[in-house]
Formats: sequence, structure tokens, C-alpha cells
Amino acid sequence: MKLTFYGGTKSITGANYLLETDSTKILVDCGLHQGSSFCERLNYEPFPYDPKSINAVLITHSHIDHIGRLPQLYKAGFQGEIFSTAPARDFSEELLIDSEHLLTKEAEEKKLPAIYSLEDVNKTMALWKTVDYHQKFKIGDFEIEFFDAGHILGSAFIKIKGRAGPAVVFSGDLGNIPAPLVKDTETINEADYVLIESTYGGRLHEGLEIRKDILEDVIEETVKAGGTLMIPAFAMERTQELLFELNELVENGRIPKVPIFIDSPLAIKLTSVYKKYSQNPNYFDQEAISLFQKGDAIFNFPGLKLALTTEQSKEINDVAAPKIIIAGAGMSQGGRILHHERRYLSDPKSAILFISYQVVGSLGRRILERAKMVKIFGEEIPVKCRIKVISGYSAHADQGRLLDWLRPMRLNLKKVFLVQGEEDQMIPLAQKIRDELAVEAVIPSMKEEFML
Repeated sequence: MKLTFYGGTKSITGANYLLETDSTKILVDCGLHQGSSFCERLNYEPFPYDPKSINAVLITHSHIDHIGRLPQLYKAGFQGEIFSTAPARDFSEELLIDSEHLLTKEAEEKKLPAIYSLEDVNKTMALWKTVDYHQKFKIGDFEIEFFDAGHILGSAFIKIKGRAGPAVVFSGDLGNIPAPLVKDTETINEADYVLIESTYGGRLHEGLEIRKDILEDVIEETVKAGGTLMIPAFAMERTQELLFELNELVENGRIPKVPIFIDSPLAIKLTSVYKKYSQNPNYFDQEAISLFQKGDAIFNFPGLKLALTTEQSKEINDVAAPKIIIAGAGMSQGGRILHHERRYLSDPKSAILFISYQVVGSLGRRILERAKMVKIFGEEIPVKCRIKVISGYSAHADQGRLLDWLRPMRLNLKKVFLVQGEEDQMIPLAQKIRDELAVEAVIPSMKEEFML
């Protein structure tokens, strides 16, 4: 059995791993490279393997850095099957349609050919099958089982066992326990090899209550100052988790009554998928299901306003501060948040709150690192607003959680591969794995191969 790393190496994006025997080839994830311009150029390179030879693709979850190149894979000749949980499939369809629009627009601006078309997205979805957690199935020489990763709705880590070979676990992205809405990350006791994400491999998050208190404080400070609170948020899971907690803060009178805008058509569409599965105990935790059953409209509380159209988005400007604006994209690399940042970054009364990881090279990272000026739509914007961060809103496990997840497997583990993180987060996690678990930890490079 051979494992080759074609993405997610020393980078949080572009997850893409090939596991193969003499007769079977499967990919785990096929993600878009995001962040710096170098990463984005990687999306235009041909796949380093023959897409026609791939029997199947297994999807851990529906973030674009795990699914974003699937239509491109189809366009290059892939005709196998794609497998994920049902919510992941629903999310992926919406996200790929949105991504196609953004990528085509970007390609036109750079005078490059489009990576793929809407037709490619539709034909990719026709190859997509759904599986339940713990529903074992076979593809050629491999037996496969999905487990709940507790990261976002429908997310999974995947155990793949060779017919006569070792068991390999692909973590995907692991959840930050305890997380609102979704169930906690499952654990397993046995594996020979593990690929583990390391986005926060060198950090510890604030607790759930602490992050809610910080959110409350930031809102109160901004309202008192008479400013606008901008929250760049990914359309999936960050936005819905925020709504879950804002719903509680509003209903319990913990924050002043101010307009709260969701300025993201994609987030609004994805929230409808959350509603679709809201009664399904396979995906939501008991607290969320109890609220749904009591009729609590978690995603539609007093003061919440949805801006679906461009006109509705523009009308937010006419609403006097104080106000709260949640808009995509989470790293400020595009989307409607840019329009609000151009307007309010220079306002000392306003604030920007980062609740998502800001990859190196992104606009969000530059703001987070206290750049005095940033360029938005070709205009130099001074950054004078307050800058706040809540890492506890990350849907990624921190170092402690990652080690806890690995610990039950430590007696059987031959090797752990660190992926989906930057090196400054990988190195301390690798050392902890060696010291505390007595397991070999490897940080692979792009295109590096390992015989398992």
C-alpha cells in the first residue's frame, strides 16, 4: 500500500491524498489551494496523477480546501464515485456552485481560462454518493468506514483498511470540543497510521463560556462606542455557530438590542441545510435538537436581518451605527465583507472581530497583524478600528484535543503524519506526539511517498 501527499503539506489548504494498491486507487479529499497567490497558482497546475485512474474520492467534509478541485478532477477525466455523508453532499453542491462563480470571475480578471464550469459542477454531483457514519463499504482492495469528526455538520474522519494491509486513518478536520450544534468528535482505539490535521497544533483555545463572554464584551464595547462590529465569517459553521450563540445572548438580554446583519447569500443558503437536518440525532447534539423541538428559531431571532440580494447588502450602509455585520469571506479574500471593511476599518469607533483562522498572505492576516494600511478594491484604507480575536470559535481542535484524539490509538500506531497546518503549528505538535505518546511523527512534503 502506498500513500502519496499531493496537498495539505505544510499548508492548511489543498488537502489531497492518494492511497493505492496495485489494483485500486482512491483519493481522500481534493481541495482548492487558498491564501497566498502562490497557493492559488497551484490550482491551475495539472493533477500529478491520472484522474482517469482514480476509482473513488472520499470526502471528509465540505470546506472548499477539501472539495474545491473536484469539478476540475472530473473535467480532467475522473469518472469514479465520490463518497461523503448526506449533509456534506448538500453543502458541497452549494459551495461548489458559489466557488465556480468566484473562480470564473477571478480567472477573467487575470485573463486566465476558467478552472471549471457550472456544467462540470453538475456532472461532478451526479457521481456523488452518500454514506452514513459506521456504514462499512468496499472499494477494490479497501474497506472504508466514516466516523463523526465533530468539525462541522456531516464532517468525518475516515478509516481505510487494506485487504491484507494496515489501517490508515485520515482525520480531515477535527472538531473543537465542546462545539455548539454538532456532536462531539468520536474516537477510535486502533490504527496503524494516522494523518492528523494541525491547524492549531501549537495552540490552546479559550473555553466555550470564555469565548461567549468575549463576544458579549466586544459587542457591548462597540455598541457603547457607537460603532460597527464587522465579523468576517465563513458561510458554513462559523456563521451558524455565531447565530446559535447570538440567539442565546439576545434572548437572555445579555447584549443591547442592535441590528444584526447576515450579509452572505451563501451563508443564508447553507443555513437552510442546517434546518433540513435539524431533527436528525445522527448529526446534531442533544442540546441543539432540544431547542429545535421546543420551537426555538435559532436561526431567526429578534433583530436578525438577512441580506440576500445586492440591494439589501447596500441598504446596510443606510442603517445607523451601532450595528453588527457578519459577512463572508472568513479571511477577507473576497465577498461582501470587503465592502464593509472599506467603509469601517478607518473608523476608531468600530471594531473587526476575527473568529476564523487567517492564513498567511490573506487580507485578514494582514489586518490581524496590525498593518497600518491595507488595499481594498485598489484603494488604500487606513486601519484605525479596534482589532479583536476569539480563537475559541475555531471549529478545529487545538493541541490538547488533537493529542487526546490520538491517545487511544497510541499503542498500535506506527507513524503519525502531520498535515493541514503551517510549520510553526506542526513542529510543536510533532514534538508533543513523540514525547507524550512515544509515536513517530512525520511532517511530509508535497509529493512525498510512503510505503505502508
